[in-house]
Amino acid sequence: MTNKTLLIALLALASAAPAHAQSKTKVKVKNSPTVKAAKTKTKTAATRTDWSVKYAEQVNAERLRTHLAVLASDEYEGRETGMKGQHMAATYVAEQFKNAGLTGPVPNSKDPYQQRFNVEQVTWADGATLKVGSTSYAWLTDFYGLSDSPFAEETTVKPLFVGYGIEQPGYSDYAGLDVKDKDLLIALGEPTTSEGKAVLSADGSPTKWGNDYRAKAQLATQKGARSVFFVSFNPTSNFAKQAARLTPFITRPATMMVADKVADKPSRTPSFFVSPAVGLAALGTTDAAIQAYLSKISSTKQPVPSTFTVVPMQIQAIRKRVPVETENALGFIEGTDMKDDVIVISAHHDHLGMHDGEVFNGADDDGSGTSAIVTMAEAFAKAKKEGHGPRRSLLFLSVTGEEKGLFGSEYYAKHPVFPLTKTMVDLNVDMIGRTDVEHEGKPDYVYVIGSDKLASELKVITEAQNKQYTQLDLDHRFDDPADPNRFYYRSDHYNFAVNKIPVAFFFNGVHADYHKESDEIEKIEFPKMEKRARLVFHLAWELANRDGRIVVDSNKP
Repeated sequence: MTNKTLLIALLALASAAPAHAQSKTKVKVKNSPTVKAAKTKTKTAATRTDWSVKYAEQVNAERLRTHLAVLASDEYEGRETGMKGQHMAATYVAEQFKNAGLTGPVPNSKDPYQQRFNVEQVTWADGATLKVGSTSYAWLTDFYGLSDSPFAEETTVKPLFVGYGIEQPGYSDYAGLDVKDKDLLIALGEPTTSEGKAVLSADGSPTKWGNDYRAKAQLATQKGARSVFFVSFNPTSNFAKQAARLTPFITRPATMMVADKVADKPSRTPSFFVSPAVGLAALGTTDAAIQAYLSKISSTKQPVPSTFTVVPMQIQAIRKRVPVETENALGFIEGTDMKDDVIVISAHHDHLGMHDGEVFNGADDDGSGTSAIVTMAEAFAKAKKEGHGPRRSLLFLSVTGEEKGLFGSEYYAKHPVFPLTKTMVDLNVDMIGRTDVEHEGKPDYVYVIGSDKLASELKVITEAQNKQYTQLDLDHRFDDPADPNRFYYRSDHYNFAVNKIPVAFFFNGVHADYHKESDEIEKIEFPKMEKRARLVFHLAWELANRDGRIVVDSNKP
C-alpha cells in the first residue's frame, strides 16, 4: 500500500471513530513526507486570501452613485470641453485621486494631477466662396465644411477624383495613386445593386463605407491628403435640405485640436461637402455620365479608371480661432517589482454641455465610466495602503475632449507622462450604466471591444476574470471590422491602439437617451454598473500582478 493509500484509509478510519477515540488515536505514519505535504497544502489553501475580491467590494453601487451624483449634476453644466463644467469635472476627479492617496504624476505643473493643454474654439468667417470655372456657388447652399480648412487664402484647387474613396481587400480606389498633399473629390455611398444591396459585403448589407463619410475621411487622412470634397450623386439625396438641417451646427463654434506646429497640419484631413451641381461642374461631366460610371463600378465590383476632365476650383474658407484651455486628470499608483510597466485605466469626463437652455448631463456618457475609474482608483489605493499594492504601476486617466474628437487621449498619446513603450495596456470605460435594446430582458452583459485586435491573450484573460468573478455575458459583436457603427474607432482607447498598445473597451451600447438631455442619473442601473466596473477592476488587478507582460502578437482590423 502506498503512503497515499494508507493515509486515505487512516483518515477514513479516524473520521468514523467517536470524537474521544480520535483524540487517543496514534497514527504511526504521521511524520511521513506525504502527510506533511498534505497538511501544508491544506493550511495554505485555508489561509490564502483573494485580495482582488476583498478590494473589489470597494467598487460598489453606493460609491459609484456618490461620484456620479456630482459629475452628472446641473451644476456641472454638461461638462463641455473647455467650458466651466468641464474644468469643474477635471478638478473634481483630480481631488478624488489626491484624497484617495494617489500621486499626481504630471511634471512641471502647478497641479500635478492635471495635464493642461489648449484646444481652439473655431468658427467659420463670413464670406466663404467657391467658384468652378466662371460659376460661383454659395456657402451653406451649395457647399459647407464640417472640420478645419486649409484655405484661409483664395486657393486654386484641381481635385483628384478617387471614385468612392474605398480601400479594402480586393478593392482599392487608391491603387497606384499618390494622394499625399492632394485635394480629393470622393463620391459618398458605396457600389450597390439595382435593388440597393452593397456589392462589397458578403451578404449585401451596407458596409462602413456606405453608412458614414468618416471612414473615408480617416482613410484619406492616412493617405496624407490635404483636403476632401465629398459629393453625393444619389438621385434621392437632397443637398439643399441637408445643408439647411446642418446650418445651426455648422455656424456654431466648434472645438478642435491645435495643429501640430512641426507638421503645421491638422490631425484630421479637412472635409467639405458640395452639391451634385458642384461635383458635376468640377468633373466637367453630366449626371447621365456619372451615373453610367458608378453603374459600371457596381456591375464589375471593381474601381473604374476616371476619364473625366477635372475643372479647377477657386475656394476660400476662413476659420477664426480662439485658444481655449482644457485638461486631463491623472492619478498614479506606483507598482512594486514591475513598476516600470504601466497599466492605463481611462474614461472621459467631458460631455455635450448646454444647448438651447437644456443641460446635457451625460450621466451614462461618460459620467458612468468616470465614476467607475475614480472608484477603482480608491480601491487600488486602499489596497496599497494596507500592503497589497500592485506589482505593476497603474495610471488612472480621465480625459477631456472625447466628444469633440478624442482630443484628451490624443494629447496624452502625443505627450505621455510615462513612455508609451512602457505602457502595457489601456482599459477604457465609456458608458457602463444602461441597457441597450439588444439586451433588454436578457442576462447582465457588457460589450468588450478590441481586446484581441493587438494582443490575443488580453481577450483570454478578460474572459477568465469574468468567468471567475462577474459572470457577465461578454458581447464581442462590435469587433467585426465591417461593423458600420465603428465603435472601435470612437472612444479614447483608440489613441493607444494606434500606438500598438493593447486595449479593451467596455461599453453598454447606445440607448434612447444617448446624446440627449434625458441622459440623467435617474436612469442609471447601478447594480449592472457595479458588476461591469468590478469586471474591469478584477482584470486590472490580474494584469497588474501576473508574472507575464501582455504581448502584442496580432494586428486585426
